[in-house]
Amino acid sequence: MTDPQSPISTLKFESLAVHAGTQADPGTGAVMTPIYQTSTYAQVDVGVHRGFEYSRTDNPTRSALQTALATLEGGRYALAFASGMAATDTLLRLVKPGEHVVCGNDVYGGTYRLFDKVLAEYGLEFSFVDASDLQALQMALRAETRLVWLETPTNPLLRLTDISMAAEMAHRAGAWLAVDNTFASPALQQPLALGADFVVHSTTKYLGGHSDVVGGAIVLNDEAAYERLKFLQNAIGAVPGPQDCFLVLRGIKTLALRMERHCINAVRVANFLEEQPRVAQVIFPGLVSHPQHGLAQQQMRGPGGMVSFIMAGGEAAARVVARETRLFTLAESLGGVESLIELPAPMTHASVAGSPLAVDAGLVRLSVGIEHADDLLSDLAQALQKAGE
Repeated sequence: MTDPQSPISTLKFESLAVHAGTQADPGTGAVMTPIYQTSTYAQVDVGVHRGFEYSRTDNPTRSALQTALATLEGGRYALAFASGMAATDTLLRLVKPGEHVVCGNDVYGGTYRLFDKVLAEYGLEFSFVDASDLQALQMALRAETRLVWLETPTNPLLRLTDISMAAEMAHRAGAWLAVDNTFASPALQQPLALGADFVVHSTTKYLGGHSDVVGGAIVLNDEAAYERLKFLQNAIGAVPGPQDCFLVLRGIKTLALRMERHCINAVRVANFLEEQPRVAQVIFPGLVSHPQHGLAQQQMRGPGGMVSFIMAGGEAAARVVARETRLFTLAESLGGVESLIELPAPMTHASVAGSPLAVDAGLVRLSVGIEHADDLLSDLAQALQKAGE
């Protein structure tokens, strides 16, 4: 739990990223939070402990990470999980059988798979709508709607939803609003301040930032919901290990710097791609051509590091570009310091094939890293050239 009266609460985001959740170890003076690699803890007496009894329930390294995550998102509470999907699944345990969830129709394929192929079998009802269209979102709400689930920007089409308006709609309907903030990170967007009830992250991505850890998180303000989620975190047990927590904490310290470079490089890449005749469409919130460009400027501090584009030559051309890049690594995931390229249709979004959420086979998704922008443009130029041969 974060303390709103703490002096750290007055710091700017760049300073919070460095200092939130961490303090010198009282025993050794270690500046970095130690990796408490232990499963259990010695008790003072029967049932009397020093705040920790078993590492599935709590661990000092995880507690430090949770404090940092809550602080960066401007929330009171945070819970860390073994993956973004574990965080999502735990949050959905707040929805009871027979209740309804409204979800954006452009979301990570794993989210759709969990909702449609797993949770729907346990009596939860789901509607998938274009959440960038507030009228469509309003029409999807029902008396039994318990949760509205948004990605903004979405994966992989980078659509945006007005979080404040969506929160008002959800609350009028008696529902919660959850925002998957993975693509923006708290450095660029803080949904709780815009009215969201829950913020969800795959900490694997920008928060960790180095493609060396898998994790997830939920951040919130409501005490009753936190107590239930904390119970579920322990009861279900999908928690991260202490080294995973340490790695995310380490990554967070450079989050502000990295996101600044991700945004600068992504703007260069998107502008370059818009000039290429072999590219049919570039999708990036930082471009004036993006339908929600104004909204991006309103609710985000920067356009992010994700760029999607559709090849004029369709799937065949897209596959050539993905194979032929050298600096952009052909791989799933995103948000690391290195640039990645992938085709969502057969890769990250294969689980939505044949569904209303299916994506264009010619769509290419870039996670633009922090390399020198000139090198990234040169790499894309040669790959696009080969796609036209």
